[in-house]
Amino acid sequence: MNTDEKLKLIKRNTEEILTEESLKELLESGTPINHYIGFEISGKVHLGTGLMCMSKVKDFMDAGVNCSIFLADLHSWINDKLGGDMKIIQNAAVRYFKEGLIAGLKCVNADVSKIKFVLGSELYHNNDEYWLTVIDISKHTSLSRIERSTTIMGRKEGGKLDFAKLLYPPMQVADIFVQGINLPHSGLDQRKAQVIARDVAKQLSNPLKDINGKVIKPSAIHNHLILGLGQPSEWPLPKDKMQELWSTLKMSKSKPDTCVFIHDSPEEIKRKIKKAFCPEGEAEFNPVLDWCKSLVFPIKKSLHIERPEKFGGNLDYSNYEDLEKDFIDKKLHPMDLKNGVAKAIINILEPARKHFEKPEIKEMLEEMEQLIITR
Repeated sequence: MNTDEKLKLIKRNTEEILTEESLKELLESGTPINHYIGFEISGKVHLGTGLMCMSKVKDFMDAGVNCSIFLADLHSWINDKLGGDMKIIQNAAVRYFKEGLIAGLKCVNADVSKIKFVLGSELYHNNDEYWLTVIDISKHTSLSRIERSTTIMGRKEGGKLDFAKLLYPPMQVADIFVQGINLPHSGLDQRKAQVIARDVAKQLSNPLKDINGKVIKPSAIHNHLILGLGQPSEWPLPKDKMQELWSTLKMSKSKPDTCVFIHDSPEEIKRKIKKAFCPEGEAEFNPVLDWCKSLVFPIKKSLHIERPEKFGGNLDYSNYEDLEKDFIDKKLHPMDLKNGVAKAIINILEPARKHFEKPEIKEMLEEMEQLIITR
């Protein structure tokens, strides 16, 4: 695979690359590309994490990138996840959450044996280099910028914070440099941390370098944030606030009826998608079409929709553009679209359901569900 082919695969189904020029230079230099994506341990794995993110990891792997997944237990503790109990967070990280991501990787046909999992607390243990890097990054970043960057924790800017939460952004940036990551990957909601990493990259005492010894900035990749299935509280959405509101309407495990978890039963998937917000003829903000564009076509390459002959018979789409056009032109009814998407998602998630049928892994899911009830 040449540089252009690798770049095309890495760019596929992404929202932003910081920057495409720096990534192309990195590829052309022959430097090994080291990727990571980090996750807080906060609940069950949904499609945004298990399919959206893992499908991009698969693309990186196919492009010859060294891929790793960071289980951010200390970050989860700082951010008060799972009741702020560190032992519970660590146990969930290496048991349920890791298995959830493995299941997601299986759904996109990734070679799980090639993925490296890193537990944050293990990386940090007796690691002077890491903590010195946290300080080094902090010395080159203003307090006001750190405060603005706490939105990467899913918190509103300007909200009341304990001091530990101010440590979160420089720690996340240090994760990149200490692991030698030149291709950090996240959703757009983590953009502020990636921008800090690029801004301080050439000021650190232990910077990233390419194969020729040149100091470089990490080339950040941001994948799409898929929408939850619920209706916005304000509709129609103001056009000038569409991008701003999108991140607040992304799929969230805290709204379980508007998201699909990777181990949901076929019946649950059908029920949730049947209730989905899917206004007829509307494509600009439509969760079901969003899933088609970001999940179904990138993974399955096609979509089959069954409908009675009296309504025009079955439809087969080989690309998203034709599907969207028919929907806008009202040649495709929302309920027919929902039924087709539900079947596609059920099919994609079959490997995950089988993974969680294994007794020891099913037990891990049951542990997580009990934690959610009690926390």
